[in-house]
Amino acid sequence: MKVVYEDNHIIVVEKTCSEIVQGDKTGDIPLSETVKQYIREKYSKPGEVFLGVVHRLDRPVSGLVIFARTSKALTRLNKMFQEGRIQKTYHAIVRNLPPRTEDELTHWLVRNEKQNKSFAYDKEVPNSKKAVLRYKVIGHTDNYHILEVNLKTGRHHQIRCQLAKIGCPIKGDLKYGAKRSNADGGISLQAYSLSFVHPVSRKEMTITVSADLTI
Repeated sequence: MKVVYEDNHIIVVEKTCSEIVQGDKTGDIPLSETVKQYIREKYSKPGEVFLGVVHRLDRPVSGLVIFARTSKALTRLNKMFQEGRIQKTYHAIVRNLPPRTEDELTHWLVRNEKQNKSFAYDKEVPNSKKAVLRYKVIGHTDNYHILEVNLKTGRHHQIRCQLAKIGCPIKGDLKYGAKRSNADGGISLQAYSLSFVHPVSRKEMTITVSADLTI
């Protein structure tokens, strides 16, 4: 686990593509427990350590995750996420060049719980939720294209599903149409940057990690 930022109220860590943020049916140790153990040891805290989970990343996705270290921070961060006041920027690698070098995508997503997959529609359908993101092409290699993606809504598998809908599945993402997996078992999608106002100090913050997606 790599700690990118921490203070008395929040801690931001960099998740690998093999970690889960919260416990699930796999029984694997989640990132939240790893962070708790880190706090317990670093600050010699006896008993249970408070840590609030305010958002998640899909298991095969790497990048920044913010946790709350106090109940005050948790309440305020939850509200900020609900109101879309935390800007999340992602980097994605795709094989196919998108139709436009920069665009805003709007779809209606329907989540299939049994398949753990979302399906995108151009128009509103029953049980769908509106999903909006903006992307731009920021780089190329001989075989792939690098996109910067900004979420305007937070839906299940949103980036993966919406990019696949326009014919640009993310590298390594077999679930959404990639032809082969990545060697590390993850997908080429990284939560690269978080911009927000600190929930307690009210300081404007932008936290980034180095781009480490393998092409």
